[in-house]
Amino acid sequence: MSGRPLPCSPKEIGSLFLFEKLFPEQLGRLCSEGRVEGFEPGPVYTEGDPATCFYVMLEGTVVLSRRVGGDDVEVTRTSQRGVYAGAMQAYIGDRVRQVYNNSMRVTEPTRFFVLPADTFASIMQEWFPMAVHLLEGLFFGAKSTQAAIGQRERLLALGSLSAGLTHELNNPAAAAVRATATLRERVAKMRHKLAVIAEGPFSRDQLANLIDLQERTAERVAKAPSLTPLEAADREDALTDWLEDHGIDHGWQLAPTFVQAGLDAGWLEQVAAAVDEEILPGAVAWLNYTVETELLMDEIADSTTRISHLVDAAKQYSQLDRAPYQVADVHELLDSTLLMLSGKIGPRIKVVKEYDLTLPRIPSYPAELNQVWTNLVDNAVCAMDGAGGDGTLTVRTGRHDDRLLVEFRDTGPGVPAEIRDRIFDPFFTTKPVGQGTGLGLDISWRIVVNKHHGSLRVESVPGDTRFQVLLPLTAAETGATPPGRTAGDTPLTSEEPA
Repeated sequence: MSGRPLPCSPKEIGSLFLFEKLFPEQLGRLCSEGRVEGFEPGPVYTEGDPATCFYVMLEGTVVLSRRVGGDDVEVTRTSQRGVYAGAMQAYIGDRVRQVYNNSMRVTEPTRFFVLPADTFASIMQEWFPMAVHLLEGLFFGAKSTQAAIGQRERLLALGSLSAGLTHELNNPAAAAVRATATLRERVAKMRHKLAVIAEGPFSRDQLANLIDLQERTAERVAKAPSLTPLEAADREDALTDWLEDHGIDHGWQLAPTFVQAGLDAGWLEQVAAAVDEEILPGAVAWLNYTVETELLMDEIADSTTRISHLVDAAKQYSQLDRAPYQVADVHELLDSTLLMLSGKIGPRIKVVKEYDLTLPRIPSYPAELNQVWTNLVDNAVCAMDGAGGDGTLTVRTGRHDDRLLVEFRDTGPGVPAEIRDRIFDPFFTTKPVGQGTGLGLDISWRIVVNKHHGSLRVESVPGDTRFQVLLPLTAAETGATPPGRTAGDTPLTSEEPA
């Protein structure tokens, strides 16, 4: 948008802090190659348009905003003379896409000194060659450093996840190996007991009864009820007394296995009624081996199911077999991330899930959202570890206006107010040296805001810190850039360029 042309005074231009050290001939060149324009209340330029001009405010009031999702978020509002915005990095040329990374409007009649971007670039390179080299080095060096450390951040996260996954896989795998070895031993004893029974003076009917009892016992194991510790202890005492009353040695060793299988004294009475008294001890021992083998096979099945579940969670987390962009259920992504990080979370931190399961699936980049969840959970765990290690992590989902909300709440010490505005800045970290790169939240911001056109914000008081991710429910069509933080952009400032 062009304003109305107005006279340009070198003296007025020279009174601005940006140009106060220039020589008269330099001020004259600025006025001859630039111009003064007056704007009525309304827009001056729009985010995303080609950056054609560099603006310095002479008088008035200016508002700088960013497009986040479908909303314009105000970043700066000021009436201070000399603030500047627009084609801030024209001196870099075509090496960076030259577009306005914010929108500017004025709220009252306002005058700007306007310098065409090409003129601004040539003046910078001619008058301040050393400064241009330093600024270029700072700009591209920061981008390179950020890319390198960002890769390192991902590798560190991958290493932590791999260690956690290995730990989680080791437990059920070890349980399956242990159960298999015990099962082998029990089957061998069962074969031996079968041989003893076969050599004994048992009739065909008695053997048929034993086999029938074995089948019904195995079915009972599969339907064993869950007992409280007190109920289990009472039932073990009752079974131990029954076994001792019927002359069966070591009843206290057999009773816990029978109770775990859901057997009670009434069931043993059926066994006693089905076989002669002299073969009752052998029959009970035979049934004990049956129960043990069934329980061991259940343990092996549970362990292998757990391993399969962990592998599925790892696939869900990495999204290796899925398209990068798809319609996904955030609850599946959250569950897979929490499972992958369970080793890091540890037993001292309680995890509470408050999911709104009525929420729809949303278009997203699931693997990258998993990275956001990882960073936010990791930060919450580190905060609570620093406060003693105990705490509660609450993961909540819900609908916030027309967006999907994912909130991570921890009971750590909180984010101090004086640094709250800096936590999303690249390389800013409160962790000890060597434990954090300061890019976790920066990466999370870029994924949520830039790639998903959502928003990421924090609310914090001691004992209650909440990171809230808001995501569109439908595919967004507008771009989004986080205020003051994207490469190639410098926010409106009243002192000096960043």
